[in-house]
Formats: sequence, C-alpha cells, structure tokens
Amino acid sequence: MIALAIDIGEVRCGIAVSDATGRVALPVKVLPAIEVVSLARSFRDVLAEYEPEMLVCGSPLTLAGELGPQAERIRAEAEAIGSAADLPVAFVDERMSSREAKRILRERGCTEREMRGKLDMIAASLFLQTWLDRRNRTGR
Repeated sequence: MIALAIDIGEVRCGIAVSDATGRVALPVKVLPAIEVVSLARSFRDVLAEYEPEMLVCGSPLTLAGELGPQAERIRAEAEAIGSAADLPVAFVDERMSSREAKRILRERGCTEREMRGKLDMIAASLFLQTWLDRRNRTGR
C-alpha cells in the first residue's frame, strides 16, 4: 500500500510517500499550502504520479499530547483534502518531526536558506516512517 504524507503548514506543505511495500518513507517535495489545500494542479500531479491509497497527516499535538487549535485546523484541512482526493486519512503525532528534520539537515551541512526548501518534506517523511513502522508492527 502506498501512503502519501502531508506536513500541512500555513505557508508550505511537505510531501512524502511510501514505497509500494509500505515499509520505507521517501521525501518528495514542498508545495505552497494553498496549492495542496485547494487541490491545485501541482498537487493533483503528485497524486496522479504516486497513486496513494492512504493520506497520512501530521497532527501537531501539544506537549501534553492534546489537540490544540492548530491541530484542529490541520485535521479539518486534512479531512477536506482526503475527501476531495477520495482517500482515507490517518493522523500521526508530529510534535518532534520538524525539530528532528532540522537536526538532520544541519548534520548534512545545509544552511537555513537551504533548509526552507527541504525541512517540511523531511518532516513529512519522518512522521510517515513512524506511521509505517507502527502499522507494520501491529498489522493495522
């Protein structure tokens, strides 16, 4: 099963995809948030290229693990995207994905400017990998 992950932000959305076996997450690209939320051609092209069967979105929980206003907004946007794309939606805790993505990019020698174009898709691939690992362990 191919899963497509979206790290939904206010300005940009990072996109990652799993391999066909559903075992490995790969970063794909970053698109303007408006293009993803409105299912613009650029995002529809991603959907057509990868043909996902599941949409996995990061849910920015509070440090206490609760849904805050930002998580509720993102969940509503993700549900709308899933509905428009006719895909089921799963959510995964993304609390530390951006921080970890930044650490990885720093280790690779990326500047802050270079990170802007990569950070969100790396974060999406990190929380997608977490979701895939959990799914493969539990069989769900």
